[in-house]
Amino acid sequence: MAVQQNKKSTARRGNRRSHDFLSNPALAVEPTTGEVTRRHHISPSGFYRGKKVVETKKDEE
Repeated sequence: MAVQQNKKSTARRGNRRSHDFLSNPALAVEPTTGEVTRRHHISPSGFYRGKKVVETKKDEE
């Protein structure tokens, strides 16, 4: 069984745990439609960086 050789201080423990928290995903506003989407993802209406890249079901109607 592994046993620590020296006691780890609370400061070192805190530095290790400081990166464990979850942050909010990066969001971007689509310039064409004004929709808020995740960065580097296609918007629900099929736009990516101001250009129509995917045809959606609403476009077919």
